[in-house]
Amino acid sequence: MSSKGGGTALTRRNYRLASDTDKPKATGIVNEKLLSDYLHHVFPSTKQGPALASLRKPLGFQELGAHLERLLSEGEPTEDTRDQLIEGRLGPQTVVLDHTSGFEGLLFVDDDLLGVIGHSNFSSIRATTCVYKGKWAYEVLISSQGLMQIGWCTLNCRFNQEEGVGDTPDSYAYDGNRVRKWNVTTTNYGKEERLVEKDCASWRLHGEPTVLITLAHIFNHFAPLMCKVYLVEDVLMSFLLGILEGGGSVDEHPLIQQLLDLFWLLMEDYEVNECLKQLMMSLLRAYRFSPIIPDLGFQIHYLRLTTAILRHEKSRKYLLSNKFTFDVLRSVVFFYIKTPLRVKEAGLEELIPTTWWPTRFDKEGKDERDPKDETADERLRRRAYERGCQRLKKRIEVVEELQVQILRLLLNNKDKGTGEASRYIFLNKFRKFLQENASNRGQHPTALCPPEYMVCFLHRLITAVRTYWDDGKRKSPGSVNSEEAYVPPQLFYNGKVDYFDLQRLGGLLSHLKKTLKDDLASKANIIIDPAEIQATSMDDLDEDEESGAAQRPFGAAAMGGALARPSWLSSPTLGRANRFLSTAAVSLMTPRRPLAPPEKVKVRTLAVEQRTEEDIEGSHGNDGLLLGRPLEEPDQPIAEKSLLEIVDGIVMMYNLSVHQQLGKMVVVSDDVHEYAVALKDTEEKIARCPARRPDILEELQKSQKVFAEKLNHLSRRLAWINATIYSKVIYNLVLESQPMLDVYWLLRVCIRTIEHADNTGSLFAFAPEFYLNVAMNAYSALKNYFSPANSMEELPGYEETLTQLAAILAKHFADPRIVGTDIKDSLMQALASYVCYPQSLRAVERIPEEQRVAMMRNLLAPYEQRPWAQTNWILVRLWRGCGFGYRYTRLPHLLKTKPEDANLPSLQKPCPSLLLQRHMAELLSMDKDMAASFLNSVLNQLNWAFSEFIGMIQEIQQAAERPERNFVDTRQLKVCATCFDLSVSLLRVLEMTVTLVPEIFLDWSRPSAELLLRRLAQLLNQVLNRVTAERNLFDRVVNLRLPGLESVDHYPILVAVTGILVRILVDGERQGISRAASVLLSDPFVGPLGPTVAASIPSAPGTMAPADRKHFSLHAYTDYISEEEERKVERMLAFLTEESKQAAASTPTSEEDLCPICYAHSISAIFKPCSHKSCKACINQHLMNNKDCFFCKATITGVEDYSKPAGS
Repeated sequence: MSSKGGGTALTRRNYRLASDTDKPKATGIVNEKLLSDYLHHVFPSTKQGPALASLRKPLGFQELGAHLERLLSEGEPTEDTRDQLIEGRLGPQTVVLDHTSGFEGLLFVDDDLLGVIGHSNFSSIRATTCVYKGKWAYEVLISSQGLMQIGWCTLNCRFNQEEGVGDTPDSYAYDGNRVRKWNVTTTNYGKEERLVEKDCASWRLHGEPTVLITLAHIFNHFAPLMCKVYLVEDVLMSFLLGILEGGGSVDEHPLIQQLLDLFWLLMEDYEVNECLKQLMMSLLRAYRFSPIIPDLGFQIHYLRLTTAILRHEKSRKYLLSNKFTFDVLRSVVFFYIKTPLRVKEAGLEELIPTTWWPTRFDKEGKDERDPKDETADERLRRRAYERGCQRLKKRIEVVEELQVQILRLLLNNKDKGTGEASRYIFLNKFRKFLQENASNRGQHPTALCPPEYMVCFLHRLITAVRTYWDDGKRKSPGSVNSEEAYVPPQLFYNGKVDYFDLQRLGGLLSHLKKTLKDDLASKANIIIDPAEIQATSMDDLDEDEESGAAQRPFGAAAMGGALARPSWLSSPTLGRANRFLSTAAVSLMTPRRPLAPPEKVKVRTLAVEQRTEEDIEGSHGNDGLLLGRPLEEPDQPIAEKSLLEIVDGIVMMYNLSVHQQLGKMVVVSDDVHEYAVALKDTEEKIARCPARRPDILEELQKSQKVFAEKLNHLSRRLAWINATIYSKVIYNLVLESQPMLDVYWLLRVCIRTIEHADNTGSLFAFAPEFYLNVAMNAYSALKNYFSPANSMEELPGYEETLTQLAAILAKHFADPRIVGTDIKDSLMQALASYVCYPQSLRAVERIPEEQRVAMMRNLLAPYEQRPWAQTNWILVRLWRGCGFGYRYTRLPHLLKTKPEDANLPSLQKPCPSLLLQRHMAELLSMDKDMAASFLNSVLNQLNWAFSEFIGMIQEIQQAAERPERNFVDTRQLKVCATCFDLSVSLLRVLEMTVTLVPEIFLDWSRPSAELLLRRLAQLLNQVLNRVTAERNLFDRVVNLRLPGLESVDHYPILVAVTGILVRILVDGERQGISRAASVLLSDPFVGPLGPTVAASIPSAPGTMAPADRKHFSLHAYTDYISEEEERKVERMLAFLTEESKQAAASTPTSEEDLCPICYAHSISAIFKPCSHKSCKACINQHLMNNKDCFFCKATITGVEDYSKPAGS
């Protein structure tokens, strides 16, 4: 022992006090009775029996010395005991100070050799006992202030006035005053010398050292009880909750932190672990199953205690590290606010006494939200309802703020004093959580986190992450703020982040590593070991051979009898997509010194649970998660790299189940709408009910009451859902952010991430598919799932975001770097939906002209060998509103049969794009080859679709005419209706083409114009013959009025055909009109074309067709056919009638001069080398698919014009 200056130290090994009068008096614990009981329990008398326990004298620290003297005199050891050797110890039984040879400096030693006072600089003294094995406890009483060191030394250690214990190589010392340890050099160690005292409101550490012994004995009996779940839940949790009952901030109650300090100090680690485990599980159960009350008091109470416990650093890290207690899958429960099963249970009737729902609807059954049209009573009800919703929101905001506080504690990355920071433990757990949910989806639904929990967890996590992100922005002004956050593309290919078996845009990851290894080396400075690539390839090949299965469709992911996975988990090897990353050695070279040879750095990809902070954040030139920055990526800090991975996980979590759950939440809003329509309809019927029918009036009033009660319940429930799912939450304690803004922020993150990945060129193929899925789904959610009061137009940067998303859809729906069929279909569907609405269509028109033209060029590619139906729908939607009689929002024939049915299918209002139509016209006009291939593919598909439709209605008619009246398969009806809709849409595309670029058909200087016109005429005549013939099959099936065939009627298809005919026979130039009429009337399938079309339009304009009229009449649809269009049809009919008469009066062509193939046109072409003949139309159409002669099967090398010699 060494001391600097004056100081006193007493060794207490045998508890003999040399001088009690010199010892300062102190009290440790305020409660004297409790202290007396503890001291009697710790130092019991061997002669005192249990019966005398109640008669013992009060014992405090002042009387402790005399009490110990009595105990020692009662149990003086015998000579045999004294002489007994203890293993690991040398020296006398009673430890004293060596005053003969073991000291240095000026010292005063007590007579009993147990106390010492130093009077010189760094005096030193030894004890008389040596220990060399086992564990030994020492107790020393420090009776004065000053710098003192106590420790251990060897027999060879020599001290002087400047060097005491700890200052020499063969000694080790601890200085409690300075909280440092010494062994020649010094480092921080231990805690400040303080002991424990219980105050009425807090714990303080100071006082007598014996208190520690007392508490240690208390916890020796107390700790095992804290491992019992029933005691933890009933006693400990209640006690801790009682501490927080006073209210105020959690920071105002440090007692819980001090109690946890005591737990870790005085209990074994396994005891603390079990106690915390049971405590957190009890809190989780209590939070999950506590009843919903109006002020959410139970939930707030349990969340406050959870926050207080997680503020304790060591406890928080243990709970995060232990997979069985505070795992992410379980902790997500703390971020969910459950929906009450009954409205009364949550007290919503008191919070929202007045209910409200929309009462005004347009003719299509949609809510009209114009405040000017509200009555005074409706306005009062709506405002009262909104005030009730605001009261509910304020109460829920308290819970949400506590949930965000919990996540901020879990995302703390500054608590590195006791090991790895909390954020990195949480990050690894979070990634494991995502992996379990992604892998089990579709196979083990019970092992998944419930989607409703995911929704709340996502919103809280976004708020917490953005808070930390902006905090980092303030500390590093050069970094990116959270409003511009994105995930850098290098995360997708450098192997630092595990994406499990999720599909990449370019296919399997192992395949991409092989095919794009040169691009990785040149663009990202990543070199792949060829041996590893070969090993991975052989491994995949072996697995495919063992499976024995052929290559599956892209959307399937079932293997070995497992259930099929959804399309976003598709993988031909199911789980092999990331095998390369777990084994391959990746060599990285830094581009910082381009003139010198690049330095290769071996990087080993670790499992999720094995990663450390350095693997994520990087250090000493290691970029961590951002290794392999491409040249196109800006060299600037973005944010802390751990936050980037969390944002990546948030995007994945939205893709897993959050979007689907948001869609389910809208069902309640839809129910409110349906009941509101039903209630309004019932009220109108009550108003019209005659007084002589009280029975009907009574039934209607009962229905009215039922609908009103249901609406009261649903409106309150909708208020709860809006408050918990779509409510405002506190962000950054200053700015209020709605979950709608969270989804919008997520959309913008995905857009920027896709843009940055796209800039890398071929490396874009490494990006996971779910980024594109989330971008499309987030836009859909913002447009369809949130309340109409939260309009997208009010979002910041709304138009710019729409334009960016439009550019992504326009560019990538035909991107050759994307190989997945599912994601291609999704992109096509999203683009088709995008051009349906005026705002999003205007966004498409705002993208750069080069991208618009490229998009239209991709849309006009031939339809063969690709999913052409969606492409055709896109072109149709660009035309709707410009076509002949093509301005309706509901099918006109349905409105005529069921004018009051509000459930009829509704279409979007027409919003044609003249700009995109102009691009289409320019492309088809300038590129003749593309125009010919596009139109030939459209005509081929029209021929197929209409033929399939006719074949299916024949089967339907046959089934309907059977005596047994078999029911027609619903699927067959649906396919039949789809083929009809496809035929109509293809006709509309032909109408658009004829209108925009008529020269494709009518300018016969173009190589394929005549052929295209003849094919068009042939198909139009087929459609007219099938649809308008007397007592035809089409009429009979339409009159059956089968459910599922509502869209099948004369109007859609005949109006489309009429639009094409009007354009080529009325609106064109004289020469073109003449050619068109000639081709139409000369077609072998034409029949009496004039009478056929005339039968479709009555000769008396403006008159309605009778109900029993057999033929369809355009005059019956004057609301949809303009007067100008009617006049054009009349002109067309007159022209066709006149042309038919002239054709009939002309000299017929000799049979020998007719084409031997079609017998409709004159011979006009001769084949080389065989010299056989036919008309140009037949040979040109034949040569599109076959090069052999019709007659001799010789290969045709050329076709020349043929005209009959004049003398023949």
